[in-house]
Amino acid sequence: MFIIGLTGGIATGKSTVSEIFKSHGVIVIDADFFARKVVEPGRKAWQKIRKEFGDEVFHPNGELNREALGNLIFNDRDKRFKLNQITHPEIYKEMLFAATKCFFRGEQFIVMDLPLLFESGKMLNYLHKTIVVHCEKDDQLSRLMARGEGMSRSAALSRIDAQMPLEQKCERANFVVFNSGTLEDTRNQVEGIISMLRQSRAHWKLRLLFVGLIASACYILKLLIWS
Repeated sequence: MFIIGLTGGIATGKSTVSEIFKSHGVIVIDADFFARKVVEPGRKAWQKIRKEFGDEVFHPNGELNREALGNLIFNDRDKRFKLNQITHPEIYKEMLFAATKCFFRGEQFIVMDLPLLFESGKMLNYLHKTIVVHCEKDDQLSRLMARGEGMSRSAALSRIDAQMPLEQKCERANFVVFNSGTLEDTRNQVEGIISMLRQSRAHWKLRLLFVGLIASACYILKLLIWS
């Protein structure tokens, strides 16, 4: 099994692309899903966030107030860095565990939706190929403002500018999906990528390597037992 990294900018349409992959039977492991899971009340990251940022970023019932935390960190690079230090190791641990289960189920490849793939760089060594979802900045801005009730233009711009520029991400990607056109246009691009990935034989090389490692380990264990 090989892993494809899916990224882009905020409000560029990664969720749309993810849904297209899912509609073709491809497993998508979403970093945002695990980002919510690791900050559930009582968990390790939840405790560290409360200690670092205080009660003001939590609801009265103890759940994390993601909007309050987002407003705090998007205007402060140091606080954003501290939050990433707390949450990213826990998120990646969960994602790799989920990927391991897919491997043993016999999947040819899976997609990992990683919004900060290039910013953090933590998962790059695990990926076979990368995909960036790109759109025009005006589209990105209008989508983001429509997503958050009452979000001002300046607030939306600050969130966009807090991430690596899309152009830089595109330069580092193996595939770019342009998502400023119609849904049908986006679907055609993604389906073309899926077709190419399904023709790859990279997963067989990885499985043979894995089988070889297991066989070697068993042989060494046998020698140790009988020596």
